[in-house]
Amino acid sequence: MQAGWRIGSLFGIPLRIDYSWLFILAFVTFFYAKDFSVPWGVFWGTSAGLTLALLLFGSVLLHELGHSLAAMSQGIKVNSIALFIFGGVAAIDRESKTPAEAFRVAIAGPVVSLLLFGLFALITKVLPNSGILTLVAIELAKINLTIGLFNLIPGLPLDGGQVLKAAVWQLTGNRFTGVRWAAKTGKLLGGLAVAIAVVAFLTEPSLIASAIWIVLIGSFVASNASNYERTIDLQENLLQVVAADAMTRDFRVVDANLTLRQFADEYILADAWASEGKKLMLPFYAVSDGRYRGLVKPSDLQSIERSRWETETLASIVRPLNEVATVTENTPLAEVIDRLEAGELRHITVLSPAETVAGIIDKGDVVRTLAPRLNWLISPADIGRIKTEGSYPPGLPLGAIAKNLI
Repeated sequence: MQAGWRIGSLFGIPLRIDYSWLFILAFVTFFYAKDFSVPWGVFWGTSAGLTLALLLFGSVLLHELGHSLAAMSQGIKVNSIALFIFGGVAAIDRESKTPAEAFRVAIAGPVVSLLLFGLFALITKVLPNSGILTLVAIELAKINLTIGLFNLIPGLPLDGGQVLKAAVWQLTGNRFTGVRWAAKTGKLLGGLAVAIAVVAFLTEPSLIASAIWIVLIGSFVASNASNYERTIDLQENLLQVVAADAMTRDFRVVDANLTLRQFADEYILADAWASEGKKLMLPFYAVSDGRYRGLVKPSDLQSIERSRWETETLASIVRPLNEVATVTENTPLAEVIDRLEAGELRHITVLSPAETVAGIIDKGDVVRTLAPRLNWLISPADIGRIKTEGSYPPGLPLGAIAKNLI
């Protein structure tokens, strides 16, 4: 979540506020100011409402900070903490490596909220019984108790869903099974919340405001649980599909004994082909005596003076296969994607068991291979654009997802 504003950082973690946060800030301020203004007047009532709203989001921030610090203690980078209409979210760089570590990250947030409940409950015992600050503390205690308990509901994307995921992971030894159980529970609970809200409204129309809010929350939970299912399907495919499934033979084999002039005239000028109006050059591999000698990069010709092109051969500029990025045919697609991203490569060479060139893979090949398995609507023209531009479609962070699996 990157929309909105960055408001600073805490423990090196960027803090952001989403635009939707302004709506809930105004709503909470108005909701409590209306009650506080009756005995204390509009000014003090509104001030107390605003203070409560800000402390509420401070509580949410601390809740997410609990998750973040638990993740950081495991060496996991936290990219940001963002506040938005439904609370907060900590964007972590990768998942925990073990179910026990996943449990600690998941439970840290609710623990913080329950500790804040205890703190505000204790404050109410110290402050005067009838003061406005006491009422604010009472409401904050109730809110933090609600946040803590609500987040323990066992369904993704709630913290309780993460706890359920860790428990099933521990029992089955399979993280994917844990996520699927927690995601299905989240979808069920989200749908149930929507159904209950609709029935409540039909039974008692005066509950429309509460019903709308519950429908929004239920829809949010169900939608995010579905996203978890889609992500886990993608992750499983990235580990099950191997390089041999995705590679193509879209490369050229040339004689290593060709002179640079012959190579330039016969291949560079004659065999470049166009895609979407942009020139896309197929990779070249040089062979001699029946053996692959390595990769030929046309750009390397620029390092040789033109006067030598008539006598120098491709053997003088070939890059041996042990010096270029390669994977084997049985390399998981997740590792292939990670290698492409880490090296900022347009393609990667796939080697056979005999260490000959079996094929190549680029980002277009990755998407083309995954599309039918995951029911993505990707046209051949889209694949062509991905190959030409060398980047995945917006909203498809395959590099980050693959890195999380390595």
